[in-house]
Amino acid sequence: MILDEKYKITGMSCAACSSRIDKVVRNLKGVKEVNVNLLTNSMVVSYDEKIVKSSTIIKTVEKAGYGAELLIKDNKGPSITKDELKDISTPKLLRRLIVSFVLLVPLFYLSMGYMLDWPIGELKNNLYALVIIEFVLSLIIILINNKFFISGTKALLHLSPNMDSLVMIGSGVSFIYSVVMGSILISNTINGDSLESLNMIMMNISFETAGMVPTLITIGKTLESYSKGKTTNAIKDLMDLSPKTATILVNEEEKEVSVEEIKIGTLFVIKPGENIPVDGEIVKGNGSIDESMLTGESMPIDKSIGDIVKSGTTSINGVLICKAIRVGKDTTLNQIIDAVEKAANSKAKISKIADRVSSIFVPAVILASIIVFICWISFGKEFLLNHSDIKSSLLSYSFERAIAILVISCPCALGLATPVAIMVGSGKSARNGILFKNAESIEETGKVDYVILDKTGTITEGKPSVSKVISYIDENELLSIALTLENGSSHPLAEAIKHYCSGNKISGKTAMDYMTINGRGITAKIGKEAYFAGNLAYFKEKSSANLDYVTYERLSKEGSTPLLFFTKDKLLGIIAVSDKIKEDSGKAISLIKNLGIVPVMLTGDNELVAKHIAEQVGLDIVISGVLPEGKLDIINEFKKHGKVMMVGDGINDAIALTSADIGVAIGSGSDVAINSGSIVLMKSTLMDLYAGIRLSSYTYLNIKENLFWAFIYNIIMIPIAAGAFSMVGLYRVLPWMGSAAMAASSVFVVLNALRINLFNPYKKRTKQKKIIIPEFINNYEVCLTKGGKLMEKTIKIEGMMCMHCVAHVKDALTRVKGVDEVEVSLDKGTATIKSKKEIKEKLLIQAVEKAGYKVVQ
Repeated sequence: MILDEKYKITGMSCAACSSRIDKVVRNLKGVKEVNVNLLTNSMVVSYDEKIVKSSTIIKTVEKAGYGAELLIKDNKGPSITKDELKDISTPKLLRRLIVSFVLLVPLFYLSMGYMLDWPIGELKNNLYALVIIEFVLSLIIILINNKFFISGTKALLHLSPNMDSLVMIGSGVSFIYSVVMGSILISNTINGDSLESLNMIMMNISFETAGMVPTLITIGKTLESYSKGKTTNAIKDLMDLSPKTATILVNEEEKEVSVEEIKIGTLFVIKPGENIPVDGEIVKGNGSIDESMLTGESMPIDKSIGDIVKSGTTSINGVLICKAIRVGKDTTLNQIIDAVEKAANSKAKISKIADRVSSIFVPAVILASIIVFICWISFGKEFLLNHSDIKSSLLSYSFERAIAILVISCPCALGLATPVAIMVGSGKSARNGILFKNAESIEETGKVDYVILDKTGTITEGKPSVSKVISYIDENELLSIALTLENGSSHPLAEAIKHYCSGNKISGKTAMDYMTINGRGITAKIGKEAYFAGNLAYFKEKSSANLDYVTYERLSKEGSTPLLFFTKDKLLGIIAVSDKIKEDSGKAISLIKNLGIVPVMLTGDNELVAKHIAEQVGLDIVISGVLPEGKLDIINEFKKHGKVMMVGDGINDAIALTSADIGVAIGSGSDVAINSGSIVLMKSTLMDLYAGIRLSSYTYLNIKENLFWAFIYNIIMIPIAAGAFSMVGLYRVLPWMGSAAMAASSVFVVLNALRINLFNPYKKRTKQKKIIIPEFINNYEVCLTKGGKLMEKTIKIEGMMCMHCVAHVKDALTRVKGVDEVEVSLDKGTATIKSKKEIKEKLLIQAVEKAGYKVVQ
């Protein structure tokens, strides 16, 4: 059995740490996937419990020099807790920083004061006392910041040096070297050496470097820790929405209990101003609910009996009595929290670059430091002789360059570059009702070339209603047969008919041998006769009856979906079902086009209805009459030409959502569709689809900016610290300057990621790109495009006397294989046939003559 478990990791300080843990755990037999998150100090491991145990994973992490603790999942709430997100590091770091800084000020003043001739009183001539004071101050600072030295030493002993190792070596070497030089100075003072000789030794003592390096790194760590805490604000805000207690009804009396005590079916009471504790169905009362914190929807939503209320939302007015339908980890709020947390703990593809570099970065820096020291001590004597402003000896200056390399390099920025941007981006999207399930979906969404849109529930509201009933038998009898056939279906069109029959108090009949043919229709036996309901293709397949094509097309062109009810030889009637287009679908599709993305409607509905809807929302490409299994083939064809996103809300869309590069599930859709998608739109609006694409692009850009900074900073600053640009004047980059730069680098990455919170994803992109429609889609018979032309053929017909004749001719020609559209004119006595493929005229003539009319050559 494959388990996904989360561990709390302690002791990580930079990307080298997370890379090391990732490597040792991944090498365990039975481990399938590892994601180590430096931002949240956590690790998610997917493994086969038959091969490896959690205890083995913990021991492996501990053997690598770090701590690991298995986090037990609590089914009563989200997979992450407030305690995990609580910022306990920043207060500790701040206390350390304050004490260190208070000690560093006099240490720095005394050290630099002596070199730059600042007023330091009698200590100017009492070097013995000056050395002792600097020694004590720097030693206390080192002891206060002992975490760097303990962690750095452990990492070195485990042959996996990290950022703490660099700090430990840089500060430690400076301290030890200063102690040695200080001992020589004290010894020479006792021996009575001249003040000038002692001055030369004093110039080479650098206790200020030993104290300043850990202090400045602590400044950076404190700012970084505080900023990292800000990146998890989205999850914290969501957690704050869930109340600790709730009011339930027990024997019609109100009782206050903890939220954990609510079970499925429990009745609970919501009063104005209260947050809803669990997902529920309203059984009594009506009111308005503010869902803005959960979905980003600014306007309150009116709710009444039968409507669903979601955990974390707030009642504005009205007292509601609700029945709990989802509790614990299954509530909408907890699922959103889990989605954001899982996205933050997953890895984007681009982060692999940083992972590869991080694994060798620190050892490479240490090696570079040693090489630079050897080069300066071997070849730097002449350079120092030519620069009298450098007061250090060759040995001191060589140490200074080596230490500067250690403390200026910043592996931490590499490790934070991706996770901080993912955390902020997923949090920002969650606040707008857009749930990215993993880091890869955040990274890839902004790169899509084609957006494939289902019609019902995606472009339209998904709440179809009966708009017209045309009956060729008694209308109540037709509705009774229709109800009987549709009773076994959960399709939105079937629901519309059932709702209509219920409102008209129509009762169904007893049916046998019920069968559903996906994408076509339904059949069942009522009594001894077989009855059918379905689309035009199903009618042509199962019945020999004539169809009033004029009425059928008129209904279709009005945007209704005509459902045909018939037997093998008789058309019983047509029930037209229409679905209202969402208000913002047209605007969203227009904005998506502006991004240079090709939107396509892919629907099982008939050609005329699909074309009508497409024209209303500005879609150029429609692929209609597609069976659920056919959607997969079309998506795979699109994938050959670019990255494909599929947007849908139904069970029939699940396969398509999974097969597309990015699957987007509409939040009001089925659970199967939502589970199949890698993105969920909670408000079920295509404006959020546009916002999600833009937010993905912006987050990905932010990741690239962070990685660029992390790489370019190290590429430029390490050579400067090494003295590679000494000939152009850059030879006085002191170690404390490197420490400050290192601290600033990490803080810059986190602050840059926080800029995502200021981004408005709904704003129209001003730069418009030209949409390129691929030619291959014209190969589909069901495809209609503005640019794709159908072949036309017009024939002259004699013998048509009335509209019934027109209908007979149209029916005959429509049944010819390959014909897409037929237009028959009684006045002109002509029929115009449109098709994607060339059709032999002989077949058309035969069809007309078989119907009883004559074609004039």
